[in-house]
Amino acid sequence: MSVPPPAASPNPPLRERVLVLDFGSQYAQLIARRIREQHVYCEIVRHDITAARIRELAPRGIILSGGPASVYEPGAPRCDPGIFSLGIPVLGICYGMQLACASLGGRVTKAGTREFGRAEVAILDADTLFAGVPPRTEVWMSHGDQVDAAAADFVPLAVTETCPMAAVRHRTLPVYGLQFHPEVTHTRAGAAMLANFLRGVCGCSGSWRLDDFAAATIAALRERIGDDRVICGLSGGVDSAVVAALLSRAIGDRLSCILVDNGLLRKNEAAAVIEEFTTHFRTDLHVVRAETRFLDVLAGVTEPQEKRRRIGKAFVDCFADEAAKIRGARYLAQGTLYPDVIESGAATDGPAATIKLHHNVGGLPDDLQFDLVEPLRDLFKDEVRQLGLQLGLPERIVWRHPFPGPGLAVRCLGEVTKPRLDTLREADAIVLEELEQAGLMRKVSQAFAVLLPVRSVGVMGDARTYEDVLAVRAVETEDFMTADWSHIPHAVLARISTRVINEVRGVNRVVYDISSKPPATIEWE
Repeated sequence: MSVPPPAASPNPPLRERVLVLDFGSQYAQLIARRIREQHVYCEIVRHDITAARIRELAPRGIILSGGPASVYEPGAPRCDPGIFSLGIPVLGICYGMQLACASLGGRVTKAGTREFGRAEVAILDADTLFAGVPPRTEVWMSHGDQVDAAAADFVPLAVTETCPMAAVRHRTLPVYGLQFHPEVTHTRAGAAMLANFLRGVCGCSGSWRLDDFAAATIAALRERIGDDRVICGLSGGVDSAVVAALLSRAIGDRLSCILVDNGLLRKNEAAAVIEEFTTHFRTDLHVVRAETRFLDVLAGVTEPQEKRRRIGKAFVDCFADEAAKIRGARYLAQGTLYPDVIESGAATDGPAATIKLHHNVGGLPDDLQFDLVEPLRDLFKDEVRQLGLQLGLPERIVWRHPFPGPGLAVRCLGEVTKPRLDTLREADAIVLEELEQAGLMRKVSQAFAVLLPVRSVGVMGDARTYEDVLAVRAVETEDFMTADWSHIPHAVLARISTRVINEVRGVNRVVYDISSKPPATIEWE
């Protein structure tokens, strides 16, 4: 497959761009999202991007992320020191602050008392980063090192009981530092601090809007694709649906969509996709009915990775067979999101990318010979949902919870058979219906049922039963890298349990998963 280098985003005006240099922080993506929430376009780049390249990009501001290293350790990641002489405002966060101070003559040492978790800072100077912030405010600390208070070129802006340089600014350069994390919700005034940096220090107007992205992306797609045809794989998820909606607006009937109905989708999912993309968007939709094919390759398989491998290969075969029937197609569209690009090492200015193809399933073969189109590669998940609503997709598709590429096969623990899948599908539908009726679908990030390879004794009427156990999983998360189990009201859980046991034959026991990620994962397989 010929994969061209990613084109620069057509949307943000350069005067509003902010760059986040990633030093390995678990919060780098969160920083970018918080900046975009301030209506300022932001991109994550490698920590070793050159000052010359930054000058070409002409950002309004630069943010140095946190990271797990210590600046004084051999091999610790560093930035090009030339960025501090560009005249572009720099904000270092945690490790980023320590690196900025060390690069400009300060000294970083191991702290006498480490700070992890909530702390209270006292503001010494409220003129810049802390304008409008209470004199004492709660922040989230995570550091074992700190900047020496004797750093001659830096002025302290805030302190804690154990950290005399909790926030700093350089005496002559537009360089600022926060030892804590303003991007996490535990830092109460974090949004105000970031806004002060973006508007008060960088001079950003906050004019970036997602509807501008839609218009610019549609125009860019129309220009790039010309009179050629595009193939888009529909999975039932929001990402592929939004890609198809964008392309439908851009090129109309020159979009061909392929839906592989593998028998592993949620209840009524295939029908909903078919309805939307034949009546609303009126695309050239090809539906591959492949339930029997997938069940055959899964027969007798219980090991999770082997399930994924077989499903991936079957999907590739089905997709390739159908794609070969579509004449005149030059491009293949894919719902790659910004986190996918970052995780695969393909962030802006990074080395050559290894793009994820068909998330969680497996790559499409190299000999398909399509050029790749990835119109969502600059967006986060929440932005994709907003864009879907703007494009006219119904809420039932836009707010559909994430679904693994292998589908119900990795939620049907043990052997995958049609009867077991049908049982799981009905139970899963009840879980989602009850959450919807309780108004919890937007609060819960992901919820689903898992059919366990466990049977238990029960009593139904006056008869003894020996039937399957169903687990319910629901989590809340911002980035899906970490997640906490959802505290669903007991009354809702009771209704779910009662309905499943009464309405789904073969299940006599329902349990609720209260594991967080980590140590557990969100999916069971």
